[in-house]
Amino acid sequence: MTTITRVTQAMLTDRSLDRLNGSLSRLAEIQEHLSTGRVLNRASDNPADASTAMRLRAAIGAQQQYVRNAEDGTGWLDTLDSTLGTSNDLVRRARELGLQGLSGAAGQQSREALASEIDQLRAALVGVANTTYVDRPVLGGTTAGSVAFSESGGAVTFAGDSHRVDRTVAEGVVVDVSIPGPTAFGPDGDNVFDHLSALSAALRSGDTAGIRTGIDALQTDGERLVVARADVGARAARVERAATTAADAELSLTSSLAEIENADLPRTMVDLKMQEVAYQAALAATARVLQPSLVDFLR
Repeated sequence: MTTITRVTQAMLTDRSLDRLNGSLSRLAEIQEHLSTGRVLNRASDNPADASTAMRLRAAIGAQQQYVRNAEDGTGWLDTLDSTLGTSNDLVRRARELGLQGLSGAAGQQSREALASEIDQLRAALVGVANTTYVDRPVLGGTTAGSVAFSESGGAVTFAGDSHRVDRTVAEGVVVDVSIPGPTAFGPDGDNVFDHLSALSAALRSGDTAGIRTGIDALQTDGERLVVARADVGARAARVERAATTAADAELSLTSSLAEIENADLPRTMVDLKMQEVAYQAALAATARVLQPSLVDFLR
């Protein structure tokens, strides 16, 4: 037995309005994509893509942090490189003055002048050794103090600690961006400051053997500074490579995120125009089909 459904004016009206509302909703969605420039504005738009976007954002944040860590590490290492280079220049100059003091033509007055200049070089070296980066002494490790070397009673001693200053520059890659003071300048009691003081005293007293000993000690100090500076250079190159890698990874991840979230503007504009035409056609068709009169309501 065939069931016949009577189509009433109310049914036509309800169904027409439902379809018009659906078309209007699609039009509003496309307009939102154009106004925001994104196809993914909320998780309900596409749960799978939203989950992927969240993972990509977390990965981008990690790479950005690696870049910041590498930049901070580069600042530390650049400051260290400058500090060690200047220190080596001062030690080299002091050694040259010591060699001048060995000359037979150097009288007491000349040796006194050489000793005074070495004292000035030693004072300058103390200041260089306490160079800071972001208000922290670069040769002081993780010390909370303001200096890496302190002077008391004429002796300069290490006031920092030998703890590492680590920077994580990639997944599982940690680089120590510090050089402990004793590694660069020697241990307390036998450091470059002690050698400079001994050389100055030997020059004033005319102790030839003491002058030779001081010159040899400064030669060793200079070699130690060169080795430390080479180590800093190797670490700096590693940090720079890590920074470049992190920046490239960030760019790649950002591109992947844009493919998921961002709207294809030319295509979206075409879709908008088509949806506008479809909506206008639906309005026109509905107006032609639904033309109720007073008689229709009285039936």
